[in-house]
Amino acid sequence: MEKIYTDKAPEALGPYSQAIKAGDFVFTSGQIAINPATNTIEGKTIEEQTTQVMKNLTEVLSAAGTTPQKAVKTVCFLKNMSDFAAFNEIYAKTFTQKPARSCVAVKELPKDVLVEVEVVALA
Repeated sequence: MEKIYTDKAPEALGPYSQAIKAGDFVFTSGQIAINPATNTIEGKTIEEQTTQVMKNLTEVLSAAGTTPQKAVKTVCFLKNMSDFAAFNEIYAKTFTQKPARSCVAVKELPKDVLVEVEVVALA
């Protein structure tokens, strides 16, 4: 197993890695809307936060030598399911290959963000 790290995505908020490469797969940790340049939450709307999450995921996947187009599964957490359509519009621009996906509403997310996404991709 190989730990993946890039300074182009936020530092892990706890005792975990941004991603792990294991065999032919990359498993990312959930990414939230932290801008790595400022270490602050990027945006207050679901659109702004989802855009930052997609940037973060793309950078982590790139550091692992892969891309969002090689994603096989995503898991998406939304604070409000009423944001589903707006989230999907931005998500679809990044995950053009339409990987398998779960999307659930949760009561609370770290730093009180609106969205978190994790990815499993081919290395």
